[in-house]
Amino acid sequence: MNSVELILMNSNEVRRRSLKLWSAIPEEFFFHKGDSSSMNLLEQVRHILEAEYLYLEMLKIRKSLPYSDEDPNPFNTRKLSTVQEEINFAKPYRQEFLNFIMALNSSDLENITIDRSDVGYTRNLGDMLTRMAYHEAVHAGQLLRDLRILDIERPHLWD
Repeated sequence: MNSVELILMNSNEVRRRSLKLWSAIPEEFFFHKGDSSSMNLLEQVRHILEAEYLYLEMLKIRKSLPYSDEDPNPFNTRKLSTVQEEINFAKPYRQEFLNFIMALNSSDLENITIDRSDVGYTRNLGDMLTRMAYHEAVHAGQLLRDLRILDIERPHLWD
């Protein structure tokens, strides 16, 4: 297995576990917030799906996006609905992301640079792809914590 295949496998495994976790959120808790400044549970799902879209847009142009997170994009212009509708809406964007990875070669991971100096860093493409998976995994941990606090049965993710 080469480095591109490993990144693809890791991304797929993180998403497989996220889907399992997201599907365990009871509908009556979609809009629950841990505190007044946190995202509700459904917003956390949307955040991950939207972030993947925004990250891919950065990777394609190899730098930070020339607009803010609040500017319209396919995700933030939609009303929140259900976990499954969020997942279904994101499927074509997810496939575009996977196609992007599959079109890479190992040297791309090291030699393509993503310039985010406007927010304090420049990283190679391989680093950025692993950061994307880490971002999703961190939010999975937060959701697991939220479900535990709400005394909701949590799915077994460590298969």
